[in-house]
Amino acid sequence: MSMTKSVFREKCLKKLKKSYKQNKLYKSSLVNRQLSKLLKSDKKLDILFYYPLDMEVDILKVLNVMRKNNNIYIPFMVEQSFKMVPFRLPLKRKKFGIFEAGNSYKNIKNIDIAIVPVIGVDGNLQRVGFGKGMYDRFFDTLKKKPFTIFVQIEDCYTKKTVCDSYDIRCDIYLTPKTYYKTNKKIQGLNYVR
Repeated sequence: MSMTKSVFREKCLKKLKKSYKQNKLYKSSLVNRQLSKLLKSDKKLDILFYYPLDMEVDILKVLNVMRKNNNIYIPFMVEQSFKMVPFRLPLKRKKFGIFEAGNSYKNIKNIDIAIVPVIGVDGNLQRVGFGKGMYDRFFDTLKKKPFTIFVQIEDCYTKKTVCDSYDIRCDIYLTPKTYYKTNKKIQGLNYVR
């Protein structure tokens, strides 16, 4: 059987379902430590975070630290995609079990950094997600591509190219044990490992 995106997604989902309950707090803390070092900056940043689902890295600790000095946004589902809204409490559980902040009339089209959960990553550092295409559609609406960090609780990477041309690509892919990056830099960010 040849490797396709759907075959790779199923393989990664099996791996995640098998392992996400084992040491999730420890694995999340390892990713959070790396993420904290990466996000240290002297300037105020506009950052898109996500609110974690069960199989995703729990990045809430970093989110709460970063919101003190930065503009933090989270996804708010709109039709087949989402828009960014400022992170504020209370959050409500919505479609697919995702927690969202209240809707906002702000039309935010520029961010410095996007932290994105993944199911798997291919040889071009492109994202394999749940298959709904929400992040792909969202990134297509942005005026400029932000510095993108993929995070995952388990390393599920293939050297093969299985993604489509429209699938978003990361600048850094973080897991508890591995770290992949491209050569792109954003001014003010630390690249301490």
